[in-house]
Amino acid sequence: MWGLKVNVIRATKVAMTSKIHSMVPYGFEGKLVEVEGDMNRGLPAFNIVGMANKTINEAKERVRSAITNSGFSFPDKKVTINLAPAELLKDGTYLDLPIALSVLLLSEQLVKSDVSNKAFVGELSLNGEIKPVRGIINIVETAKHANYKEIYVPIKNLPQALLVSEITVYGVKTLQELYMALKNQVDLDTSPGGMVTASGKKQEPESPILDHIRGQKQAKRAMEIAIAGHHNILISGPPGAGKTLLAKAAANLLPDLTPEEMIEITKVYSIAGLSTDEVVKNRPFRNPHHTASSISIIGGGAAATPGEISLAHKGILFLDEIPEFPRSVLEALRQPLEDKEIAISRANHKSIYPADFMLVATMNPCPCGYLGDPTHECKCTETQIQNYRKKLSGPLFDRIDMNIEVEKVDNEDLRKALPKGSHEHTVVKNTITEAIIRQRRRFGRDGIYNSSLSSFEVSQKLKLDPAAEKLLAKASEKLNLSARSYFKTIKVAQTIADLDKSDLILAKHLAEALTFRRR
Repeated sequence: MWGLKVNVIRATKVAMTSKIHSMVPYGFEGKLVEVEGDMNRGLPAFNIVGMANKTINEAKERVRSAITNSGFSFPDKKVTINLAPAELLKDGTYLDLPIALSVLLLSEQLVKSDVSNKAFVGELSLNGEIKPVRGIINIVETAKHANYKEIYVPIKNLPQALLVSEITVYGVKTLQELYMALKNQVDLDTSPGGMVTASGKKQEPESPILDHIRGQKQAKRAMEIAIAGHHNILISGPPGAGKTLLAKAAANLLPDLTPEEMIEITKVYSIAGLSTDEVVKNRPFRNPHHTASSISIIGGGAAATPGEISLAHKGILFLDEIPEFPRSVLEALRQPLEDKEIAISRANHKSIYPADFMLVATMNPCPCGYLGDPTHECKCTETQIQNYRKKLSGPLFDRIDMNIEVEKVDNEDLRKALPKGSHEHTVVKNTITEAIIRQRRRFGRDGIYNSSLSSFEVSQKLKLDPAAEKLLAKASEKLNLSARSYFKTIKVAQTIADLDKSDLILAKHLAEALTFRRR
């Protein structure tokens, strides 16, 4: 009896456990992960369990080398790490640092009071350096919502992590520095979260700007309306007419980002791995090639990562020569154009990413591009022309607010010297800014444009004068407008009224809006 009792006591003394709190990105959100450690007598081993993929299983070698190369000792016992909850699939290198801290706790090089009520995340290099990870904003937001007051992140992730308010964020360079900070031997630099500044914004617009575009007065007016109301627009015309130049100039007309929009865009870019150490301060302009796959445009893959439509969130998605894109890709745009988000479902999880982008597309009138051109003969057959135009389906075209046609610029306009400065561009951008301010006042919050309104909100918030109502009724019957086209016409007319500083949609505003419903 006594011998058995002594053995039990000895076994209990040898066995040790630890727990470190961490988080991992999960779609556009994050999930809590508890890194539990157990050390017991037996042959030396280091095992990781809990639905860990190959990347995390490889953390065993990174953690072992980082611990020894940082001047610590790795226990010569059987060490088991469990990543809870076990049913959550873990991917990436986010848990390297928590696993290393768990080992240091097990070997009593740290004590529980050093890590209590704190969260940790980071990738370890073999020499103990802490490298940045993707999706740091998701991670810090998850820690904040779980009521953690402190979180330790890689130093290069600190600028993005500080976008989250009401939580103290520390940036660390190495495992040794973190150890000394937890032991109160050094102080880590930090700043209160939620600090977003406008530093680094461009004082002068980048080329091209409206002043660099010769002629195309009507097209410039259409781009002004489209940017002011965040309307989708299709530009059609022959090669060399300046369609691509118009689209790129539109990117420089976009309004400045609000602090909330900076966080949203930076969050998407961090998840995609395009930016892990900087805050995105300019609206995106995404220009995918027509050979891009559906997954690269919409998002998806094994890890359900964001695609081009999410990377264009709060900016412009430019599809040059839109009929050249696969029909499956174009049809996949219908739902996000309507809902401003995309749901990507996989067997083990579902991710929802924002996709509030403005679509700017271009196309030729026919495959060769010269249909109706008086100086070039079109060599396309009627069947080729019809098949080319059918690539843009009716339901997708119905979701495009504005459709304009551009013609080749006269040689006389081409010979004119470009003006110095950006006078026209500045005037148009100021007008757009004033129109956006009117929309914010009308709807009571930022980020809501006329194009964002539902049919119910159009009826409740937008007002037409009697002459405009009569004109709309006649046009709807004559042009056979669908319900979606009907409300889109009103929304474009409201943007024209905002540019005209009018609270009421007049007949002239509606008449101009109707010119953009042609196909």
